Amino acid sequence: MAKELKQSFSKIFSKNQGTVNGNSEVVEILNEYCIPDYILLPNSEIKEGCDVPKCPLIIFINSKSGGQLGGDLLVTCRSVINKNQVFDLGEKTPDKVLHQLYFNLEKHKKNGDKLSADVQNRLRIVVAGGDGTAGWLLGVVSDLKLSPPPPIATMPLGTGNNLPFSFGWGRKNPGTDYQSVKAFLEVVKDAKEMKVDSWHLLMRMKAPREGSYEPIAPLDLPHSLHAFHRVSPTDEMNKEGYHTYRGGFWNYFSMGMDAQVSYAFHSERKKNPEKFKNQLTNQTTYAKLSCTQGWFFASLKHPSSRNIAQLAAVKIMKRPGEWIDLHIPRSIRSIVCLNLPSFSGGLNPWGRPSRQKLHSRDLTPPYVDDGFFEVVGFRDAWHGLLLYAPKGHGTRLAQASETFELQISSFFNMVQKLAIFR
Repeated sequence: MAKELKQSFSKIFSKNQGTVNGNSEVVEILNEYCIPDYILLPNSEIKEGCDVPKCPLIIFINSKSGGQLGGDLLVTCRSVINKNQVFDLGEKTPDKVLHQLYFNLEKHKKNGDKLSADVQNRLRIVVAGGDGTAGWLLGVVSDLKLSPPPPIATMPLGTGNNLPFSFGWGRKNPGTDYQSVKAFLEVVKDAKEMKVDSWHLLMRMKAPREGSYEPIAPLDLPHSLHAFHRVSPTDEMNKEGYHTYRGGFWNYFSMGMDAQVSYAFHSERKKNPEKFKNQLTNQTTYAKLSCTQGWFFASLKHPSSRNIAQLAAVKIMKRPGEWIDLHIPRSIRSIVCLNLPSFSGGLNPWGRPSRQKLHSRDLTPPYVDDGFFEVVGFRDAWHGLLLYAPKGHGTRLAQASETFELQISSFFNMVQKLAIFR
């Protein structure tokens, strides 16, 4: 780094250079990831003579993820790079942070600052949290239409960690000490870019004839469905007599008993966050909820009239303009639409069908960027346990491209249509 840049960071890092942290570990500033303050802070003037960082980073951390790990990771990251590059998602939302950053970059570029252009082209984002946090960041970057869109690395701090696992970042909560963080950032610096499909949801629900009814409280939804909101009356997707909602997903979307358990877990964690201290505790709580909600004893706890086949008529579009009625066995109580080959902490519900089976059913091997998602059904939790077997898998129902549509008659007769499209 140039002397001027070192001086600009001296006030931030002077207490850490050449000292030790609480674990008696020498902390060194990793300048190759550092972005000058004039790019990060609003109303700052351009500073000449700054070297271009090899891998400029913006780091978002969910401090509530992984028990105390999120908070510990926040402290470590702020001690090794410019603290203004590291954000606690409990304090600042990513859309506001990135909007301000890209506003600053564009402003400085117009004023002839080459460093800002280089930082924008080299920028990478690290998000530390669970699948919901990672999906939140993916959605924000997609919604902001950043150019070029920065690659996103996901550090697993959640319960399932399906997104990090699918892209090679592992599924176990990482270390938060200096050496662990340094090693992770080195991998981020050298990682190759990959694309991933994103899917949008459209849900229409019949409006009541009298009074008002809000079937979904947006604040109670996970951040991964950050875009799940009611469309405006003037939106082309709106339809008279219906409440219309939009959403999106990157890993998977489920309906039925599995979704019921997942929502119960989300609600319980939001209500009592102190009980969810680490990955093992979270997974144990999830298993207990599966038992208490009857997922393991579905035939006794839930009548067959509540199975997916009795509630929904499903159509898929395999090719443009070609709609097919999807046959769902009467025993299926849960449907999972998979965009990634990882579910429930690294399991693969689709499995690895043989070439002969793929050919006979007009299927293709699943990839994260192939424009398809896989539709898998489960009878109960015992069926789900088959995924732990070497060749275990769920009931392969279909692969869908572009559009997937359900017409559902719920107990309250409120849900009319759910569509998934790219």
